[in-house]
Amino acid sequence: DKMLVSPDGDVTITNDGATILQKMQVEHQIAKLIVELSTSQDDEIGDGTTGVVVLAGALLEQAEHLLDKGLHPVRISEGFEQACTIAVDTLSKISQTVEFSKEDLEPLYLTAMTTLSSKIVNKHKREMAKIAVDAILSVADLERKDVNFDLIKVDGKAGGKMEDTKLIQGIVLDKDFSHPQMPKEVRDAKLCVLTCPFEPPKPKTKHHLD
Repeated sequence: DKMLVSPDGDVTITNDGATILQKMQVEHQIAKLIVELSTSQDDEIGDGTTGVVVLAGALLEQAEHLLDKGLHPVRISEGFEQACTIAVDTLSKISQTVEFSKEDLEPLYLTAMTTLSSKIVNKHKREMAKIAVDAILSVADLERKDVNFDLIKVDGKAGGKMEDTKLIQGIVLDKDFSHPQMPKEVRDAKLCVLTCPFEPPKPKTKHHLD
């Protein structure tokens, strides 16, 4: 794991490639593109952020050799596009479909555990994988194969343990008790949603001291 300290003193400990690149103060234009590449991979797939950076670096290194030989950058770009097409076709031929159902979620758990093996939560990857899969399936539209990640919120609390992580099927309101004698658990509670201030009105008095 890497420890990163920001100018403000915030400490981040991670081995995630996208997080490390985002925390770095990159000024070079090409390096900024590499950071955006890693961020896009993290947003789209959620894994492989370090791999895409290493692959892009290797391609740029080979492109430099071709430039030294006198090849035009456009020709090099066209060659990379042709190689990408061949690679995608090859992956389509050798890929395997992971079959799963609502009754058999073990393949999804195993897939999630594989992606979590390189993360800081790898010691509890089985529990974390189950939480991640259950959270996604609770909001996923399996017929359309679409997941609205905006319906899933991750909230952290300082001082807790990794194994204290739980999946809450509902809404979490982070509010402190107004009085210590208030009940900590209420079943079949009724909620009142107010669109106006709940505080009593303050008297509008003005005092002047001469």
